[in-house]
Amino acid sequence: MTQRDRKIAEELKTRLSEAVTLIDFKVFGSRARGDSEEYSDMDVFLEVESISKDLKEKISDIIWEVGFNNYLIISSLIFTREEIENSPLRASPILKNINSEGIRI
Repeated sequence: MTQRDRKIAEELKTRLSEAVTLIDFKVFGSRARGDSEEYSDMDVFLEVESISKDLKEKISDIIWEVGFNNYLIISSLIFTREEIENSPLRASPILKNINSEGIRI
């Protein structure tokens, strides 16, 4: 992960932490692996205790704003602890990928 990407991810985490209690925040994908191209998006994984429609919209607004201000598209996956621990999602290949290559911020 580049220094610029880490700075953007830290800014995003700080901004999101003001709106929601984050259990986990990771960057994954090409930016985490360090093989991104100039216009690659930044993939982020958020684990939260619970989520509502309003909170999801607020998170989306913050992600868009941070991305816009940094000329970067940020794509997010948002899951609750319940979904990760007690649903078929816990065996999902995407979660396995995030856990193996993701960088916790």
